Amino acid sequence: MQRFLIVLGLMLASVAAMAGDLQEYKLVIQNHVYQPTELKVPAGTKFKLVIENRDASPEEFESTEFNREKIVMPNSSAHIYVGPLAVGHYKFFGDFHQDTAQGTLVVE
Repeated sequence: MQRFLIVLGLMLASVAAMAGDLQEYKLVIQNHVYQPTELKVPAGTKFKLVIENRDASPEEFESTEFNREKIVMPNSSAHIYVGPLAVGHYKFFGDFHQDTAQGTLVVE
């Protein structure tokens, strides 16, 4: 049992270290619009997407094309892990303001 706990601890530590080494990319929601509307990221690599909501209302970041969704509370940030993705264009949107909160990940 002790050997199992040691192995488990080492595995968790390595996962935490890998998460800390991920490239971060930032999106800002302001006035129900994503900035930038087009975000370039590398192909074949997992990365961390930080979403900062500067609005006074919540927004739900969503992409059916790369299968992620996350509620971002007002005046706060959230992060999601994405990838690795193949080269291409992947749309995302704000589910609560679909008419204005839209963008694209450009994977190169």
